Amino acid sequence: MSIRNLSFLFEPKSVAVVGASERPHSVGATVLRNMLQAGFKGAVYPVNPRHTQVQGLPCYRDLDDLPQAPDLAVICTPAATVPAIVASLVRLGTRAAIVISAGLDARDADGVALSQRMLDAARPGLLRILGPNCVGLLVPGLGLNASFAHVGALPGKIAFVSQSGALVTAVLDRARSSGVGFSRFISMGDSADVDFGDVLDYLARDASTRAILMYVEDVRQARKFMSAARSAARSKPVMVIKAGRSPEAAKAAASHTGALAGADMVYDAAIRRAGMLRVDTTEDLFDAVETLAHAKPQYGERLAILTNGGGPGVMATDALIAASGKLAQLSEPSLQQLDAFLPPTWSRANPVDIIGDAPVERYRQALQVLLGCSDADAVLFIHAPTAIVASADIARELAPLIRNAGRNVLACWLGGDAVREARELFTQAGIATFDTPEEAVQAFMRIVQYRRNQDLLMQVPPALSAQRAPGRAAARELIQAALKEGRTMLSDVEARQLLDAYHIPVVKTRLASDPEEAMQQARAIGFPVALKILSPDISHKSDVGGVALDLEDEAAVQAAASAMLRRVQAVRPDARRAGFTLQPMARRPQAHELIVGVSTDPVFGPVILFGQGGVAVEVLSDSAVELPPLNRILARELVNRTRVSRLLQGYRNRPAADFDAICDVLMRVSALVTDLDEVIELDINPLLADQHGVIALDVRVRIGAANPQRLAIRPYPDELEQAIEWRGQTVLLRPIRPEDGEEHVRFFKSLDPEDVRFRVFTRMSELLPLQLARLTQIDYDREMAFIATRRRADGSDETLGVVRAIADPDNEKAEFAVIVRSDMKGHGLGRLLMERIIDYCRQRGTGEIIGEALAYNRGLIRLALSLGFEVKASGHGDDTVSLRLPLKPGAP
Repeated sequence: MSIRNLSFLFEPKSVAVVGASERPHSVGATVLRNMLQAGFKGAVYPVNPRHTQVQGLPCYRDLDDLPQAPDLAVICTPAATVPAIVASLVRLGTRAAIVISAGLDARDADGVALSQRMLDAARPGLLRILGPNCVGLLVPGLGLNASFAHVGALPGKIAFVSQSGALVTAVLDRARSSGVGFSRFISMGDSADVDFGDVLDYLARDASTRAILMYVEDVRQARKFMSAARSAARSKPVMVIKAGRSPEAAKAAASHTGALAGADMVYDAAIRRAGMLRVDTTEDLFDAVETLAHAKPQYGERLAILTNGGGPGVMATDALIAASGKLAQLSEPSLQQLDAFLPPTWSRANPVDIIGDAPVERYRQALQVLLGCSDADAVLFIHAPTAIVASADIARELAPLIRNAGRNVLACWLGGDAVREARELFTQAGIATFDTPEEAVQAFMRIVQYRRNQDLLMQVPPALSAQRAPGRAAARELIQAALKEGRTMLSDVEARQLLDAYHIPVVKTRLASDPEEAMQQARAIGFPVALKILSPDISHKSDVGGVALDLEDEAAVQAAASAMLRRVQAVRPDARRAGFTLQPMARRPQAHELIVGVSTDPVFGPVILFGQGGVAVEVLSDSAVELPPLNRILARELVNRTRVSRLLQGYRNRPAADFDAICDVLMRVSALVTDLDEVIELDINPLLADQHGVIALDVRVRIGAANPQRLAIRPYPDELEQAIEWRGQTVLLRPIRPEDGEEHVRFFKSLDPEDVRFRVFTRMSELLPLQLARLTQIDYDREMAFIATRRRADGSDETLGVVRAIADPDNEKAEFAVIVRSDMKGHGLGRLLMERIIDYCRQRGTGEIIGEALAYNRGLIRLALSLGFEVKASGHGDDTVSLRLPLKPGAP
């Protein structure tokens, strides 16, 4: 990931238009005209060897003739000329280019793609390229319209990023007519260089951008995308429309999970996991622009509806309940306030129907009550035109009240000409306005879903309980042995051994080579038993009649085994038959049949699936997916996204299933797939779950060559754990993890207030939930925090100190901070932590470590000097000093 030189792309002071032209309707002529009409204040240099003047500006024959190296070049020439133009720009010292030209997938005489030639030419000068095959870039705040769009953009606080050029122009047109402005409007094109990850990293730090909208067709570097998206979504709203909801024809898969975990489900999971919000259609995106342009922070999900007609209120309520929204329940004090001025016939409930004859004053009073009460978190205002009072008069009265409100108010003006002026007045006042109650409710639910995703991003899971470590070595040995034999499927016994290594409860299984041995094994197990065919070529045994249940005696076992062999021979004569497996019948009459699985997505890598299991699993289609790694909160949320979760809560005389046991399985499967790169697919189906716990009845595992980079989110790096001896005791230096949240609060409370002030430069008495989440839920791809822990007498870990370093996206600089428990200071623990983070950053290739300290924090300054840091006045005009440690040889 890199934002290097992107400032020249998004904030240029001079622009060259290569291929500028006078020819009507040409790309070069359109781009230059847009540049001039937008009012760009910097220098604009047309470049075209055929002209001396273009659109009133001097035109330069060649890039070498320019009076200075432009910050940005817009290339509008044929594809074959682009690599040479980029090479010339590098020689000049230009740092960014927009390649509007298409056709760079063509190959030159040597068979090399022109796009690769372009990138090779750009690399020596670190020149960044937007495109090729893009519409261009608009930065309205700078008067920059480096595009061939038919209309410009208004200035605003929303960034729009799109892989579709057609959608760029459509959104521009719609937004302008709606009065919605943008901070950046970016057409990505083919993303040969600058991609979604780079743009998200830049926009996350862009003070002029309040929210980010994205149109995504495909993601190519999943880990980079997820890392940047999670970072951006923590600082501002990010909304995504992802093309391709429709499932393709089902592909052959060795597991139910592979068939169920479609690509669109995986994109959904990735967007949700990053804390972003997905919308479904282009119209939704337009509405999202409208909503986000005016949305205020929202801290709850209860909606109050104010209407002058019962029908629209009912329609809004239906839409809200259908979308799993929450209708606010008005308290008696609120109802009494409304009683004071509403007619006796009013609804006396939410929706608040103020009756069709309502004058302007009644609208204002009712809205004031709903905005002032604690019963609702947002208000939907619905108005149908009447002859009693002009809609525009109502809008004039309510607009100032809504604009100054502390919560979101969404408006729906029903009708056409009669409410046109009212709509315009609300739009001009920055109030999100919709044509129908359903559209307004949908917009409200987008705000709600975004808040849910953000809450999930920030929740701190409970501390990890003491658990047996998985048998990783045995599991790896088992898989490697199968791969050496050229197999891609583990045998039934091997698959169960794999689950057992990760302490996933699994029914005990015995093997038999023929019907006679099956009888003997059944006798040893005890009746009744289940008999299943054993074949490396048959994944779904029930499909070929390869399962027999509730066999009560030896004769039944022998008869079932013989009949099974005949059926399999008839249905799958090509299948190799290795015998049978026998298991005791799991007598759990109130258990639910579930499925837990793993599938490998070609973009996002392994995904974990949970849902309703059994032989009809694909027909029931009740499943959800999540990206690993999982903690308990994520596991519980994955379960809750399925319909079967409601059954698991118990009903009538059926007790609730053991949710903790289900979540344990999900977390152990997550650990398995993050540990073992060779696991491609895994199916536990069915997993029986009841009030007594869980047990896996059937499991299949597909394996392949290891791919250590396949995970979209870097898991906890346990390889960085280091046990050291300190003051006669063992201390563990390890990366922080989300489950450390509770202990981190205890650690913070143990700190002296002055030590806290040294760390954060201000007084702070407690850690807020948002702060705690950001300190403990880190992205290991771009930051690191090592904590020093020791074991208490009760077996729990206590935190003694923490050091962290957060790197920029280019890994040029990492900013550090360190703090040690106040009663542990002066014993060398701070030095141990600092040496650990310095060593880690050096191994990652970080350019330098930087930091700031209060000038009178003498302990930290002495420590920094002893470790080789430079210490000097920060230059901020305050009482801070800057600390710097170059890590690369020869660095200044």
